[in-house]
Amino acid sequence: MTEESSGPAAPSPTQVRRWRKYLADEIAEAKLYEDLARRKDGEERQILLGLAAAEQRHQQHWRDLLGPHAERLPAPSLHRVLLGQLARIFGSVFILALAQRAEGDSPYSRDEDATRGMAADEEIHEEVIRALAARGREKLSGGFRAAVFGANDGLVSNFALIMGMGGTGVSATVVLLSGVAGLLAGALSMAAGEFISVRSQRELLDATRPTQATLRAAPDLDLDHNELVLVYRARGLSPEDAEHRALERLGIFECNCRPEMSHNPEEVADEYEAVGSAWTAAGSSFCFFAVGAIIPVLPYLLGAEGLTAVVISTVLVGLALMATGAVVGLLSGASPLKRGLRQLAIGVGAAAITYALGSALGVTVT
Repeated sequence: MTEESSGPAAPSPTQVRRWRKYLADEIAEAKLYEDLARRKDGEERQILLGLAAAEQRHQQHWRDLLGPHAERLPAPSLHRVLLGQLARIFGSVFILALAQRAEGDSPYSRDEDATRGMAADEEIHEEVIRALAARGREKLSGGFRAAVFGANDGLVSNFALIMGMGGTGVSATVVLLSGVAGLLAGALSMAAGEFISVRSQRELLDATRPTQATLRAAPDLDLDHNELVLVYRARGLSPEDAEHRALERLGIFECNCRPEMSHNPEEVADEYEAVGSAWTAAGSSFCFFAVGAIIPVLPYLLGAEGLTAVVISTVLVGLALMATGAVVGLLSGASPLKRGLRQLAIGVGAAAITYALGSALGVTVT
């Protein structure tokens, strides 16, 4: 005896709740990309609008499954609400980095009610957002990198210095003076180091970049006796390609078959943008190291002493370390909480070691 088919089974209440949540999240994501697109132009705008259109296709899938249950949806996930608010206020690379994490955490690959195409879409969306965020990260690479790591270095090094001095039992005045000295010495050292590092990197780019010498010299070269082939072999071409390239320069061939072997002003500009300005990096390092280094000193500047000053300093530095770690986590597409806790563990660990060493020395300065 066979039963007549009665059509697809009605969804369970659990399924309906899950689908409604998915739909609310898809609507929020589409709105996020539309808000970001309004702040962009050209190619980036079109890419973001393309992502919004893809999210709308996903919305339709859940609407079709939900039928009459697709009305009066619940609020989207808190993460997506926060992303939407931040996008309207800030836009740019931070939100893209957070969106990258959201796309990477999609549950569709684990949910049989979502199609394989939707799961594949979410994987591709993560790569699209990764590429868009990479553009912003490159623009932030010079001064911003120096700012973030300068602040973190100031926090950790001066906090460790103050804890070490505090552990010796010296007066609050001596700890304060040590902290101020550490701030100035560290900020100047960081600024000088960043300036030299960035300037040296730019000089290395200048020294290694191909020049226009082959163009300038080609008209006067002997066709049978010249070193153009050696130039292109040194730049990485095979002997055959180098021979062909040399003949191009000598006017035998008219095509420019390997333009990547020539001087390209646009590539030079891109390289310089990625490296950043030496003065910007130095200034950012000095200022942000000083900002970070002043935080552990604040309790002593306000008159706190002994254990009270140590506790207040530890709390302030802990909060600041969590913040800088979270920023690095956001920019790298990693978990802000994990990166913040890692920074906190490193900073507090370094300070604890120096405090223990200071206590072991037991030196009292009169």
